[in-house]
Amino acid sequence: MKVDVLLGLQWGDEGKGKIVDVLTPKYNLIARFQGGPNAGHTLVFDGIKHVLHTIPSGIFRPDTMNVIGNGVVIDPVIFRKEIESIEKLGIDVSKCLVISKKAHLILPSHRLLDAASEAAKGKEKIGSTLKGIGPTYMDKTGRNGLRVGDISSPDFMHKYTNLVGKHKQLLAFYDYAYHLEQLEFEWFESIEFLKKIPQIDSDYYLNDALSKGKAILAEGAQGSLLDIDFGTYPFVTSSNTTCAGACTGLGIAPNKIGNVIGIFKAYCTRVGSGPFPTELEDETGVAMRKVGNEFGSTTGRARRCGWLDLPALKYAIMISGVTELVMMKADVLSQFDKIKICTAYKIGDTITDAFPYDYQAQGAEPVYEQLNGWNQDLTGIVHEEDFPEALKTYINYIEQAVNVPVSIVSVGPNRNQTIIRKNS
Repeated sequence: MKVDVLLGLQWGDEGKGKIVDVLTPKYNLIARFQGGPNAGHTLVFDGIKHVLHTIPSGIFRPDTMNVIGNGVVIDPVIFRKEIESIEKLGIDVSKCLVISKKAHLILPSHRLLDAASEAAKGKEKIGSTLKGIGPTYMDKTGRNGLRVGDISSPDFMHKYTNLVGKHKQLLAFYDYAYHLEQLEFEWFESIEFLKKIPQIDSDYYLNDALSKGKAILAEGAQGSLLDIDFGTYPFVTSSNTTCAGACTGLGIAPNKIGNVIGIFKAYCTRVGSGPFPTELEDETGVAMRKVGNEFGSTTGRARRCGWLDLPALKYAIMISGVTELVMMKADVLSQFDKIKICTAYKIGDTITDAFPYDYQAQGAEPVYEQLNGWNQDLTGIVHEEDFPEALKTYINYIEQAVNVPVSIVSVGPNRNQTIIRKNS
């Protein structure tokens, strides 16, 4: 057996949670491989909206085990609240969720460092979610972070005190008022709650499952263009959001990767700062935001909206070896008579479809082609044959441009508003 990987191909918010939920019946295990509570994976079914931050999106499907991998960073407070919300629905999380002992913990002082650092940047903010993600990954690479397995260690408090002492020294460099003690009480309560969830050696656990023929789907967070190495640096997240991150975030060898499922919106969005060549700062962008309900599920911030960027999409497909595509929110574009697609960038006197090293410094301007819109409500469609011709043309145009098939098209937020195409 191989591990299939599902990841976002834009700047996050592509709709990964919904598609993981739809695909989960095909898999025995869903494994989250990177990121932390900066993620907001939204699922809608039975008239209820669910937002998951740390827990894999297979949690609502019976008979599916969910694994939080070593590449994930966990805030015990947010994690506890998330579990309590799920358990209200009658789900016994302790029987269908396990956590890697190697996953790192987000401390209250990590969140304070995140907020202090972002505030100090002023107009040059990167748009952090202020969840402490960056400082936690910094301690991980600095080799002094705390891991889930450490909470059972007799010297846990010694490790915690030493790390917080370091954080206090760093906070002294900022003009930032804080009250750590108020945050620590709830955090330590949540650490005790965390101990109730089974902790595993996830690398052995997953490889053993593979050897027994179990089907595994690796679930990514954020998007490829936010990858720490390949995204629009420095306006990126602190982890590897591409397919390579599934290997390091789960302990899976590269030759164990199977299908790579890439998710993209029929248009583009971005939260926070950073370059966005196709951004629409006019009434068209406002209309996209309103109809698409483009507000961050984690932060509540309004998302910036713009036309689909094919050079960026092709780049994301290339670096992760994407084998099939899922197009989300096709229904949002139903309001437009004409739809534009960015096919290249103009940089100085050069036209290129290569993803630039630095969008802003190189002054990349989008080059557009225009297609007809479909002007038809898609939300009630259940069969591909009923797609309007203009939508079929739009999908075919994308497939030919990126040379990867679109296997699924989403026409609404609900679980059942998902069309699996016959050629997939």
